[in-house]
Amino acid sequence: MTVAFFSGKGRRIGVALGAVSAGLLVLSACDKPTPLATVTVGGNSVSSEATCYNDGKPLKKSEYQSCLNKKAEKSVEVAMDDKVRFGVDPEIADNGWTLFINGQQAEQEPYKKTYRSIPGSAFFSSQTGETTDKTQISIVETSGKQLTGVWHFELKKSS
Repeated sequence: MTVAFFSGKGRRIGVALGAVSAGLLVLSACDKPTPLATVTVGGNSVSSEATCYNDGKPLKKSEYQSCLNKKAEKSVEVAMDDKVRFGVDPEIADNGWTLFINGQQAEQEPYKKTYRSIPGSAFFSSQTGETTDKTQISIVETSGKQLTGVWHFELKKSS
């Protein structure tokens, strides 16, 4: 002889509570995605999440150099006469962002808009006048004098 411990309604309520609990547990384990930065050349676009990001808070100063030295995982081909378009999420633009070329800051003042365009020829010559076939571009979100996020892209010179 078997005895039912729960009625049909009780089992359904138990299953529903279990499913809700499991769903909340899964959602709490997810990290919030970082804002995106995008580089577009002609019809080709590459987007990336941040290489280094601390949920909008400043990174530790001890992390700055290692973040800037990380290699780009995304690349796009650029001809010398192409326009390179940079786009960032509005929350990056609110703080301000600057471009770094091969780990060196390329501009003094942070840019506060979500989009800008720069000629491709600007990225393939060094200060000594030598040309290069690839350049690492870093979009760096700033908050005052502190870095809050770093996004890397590689620009490859097309023939």
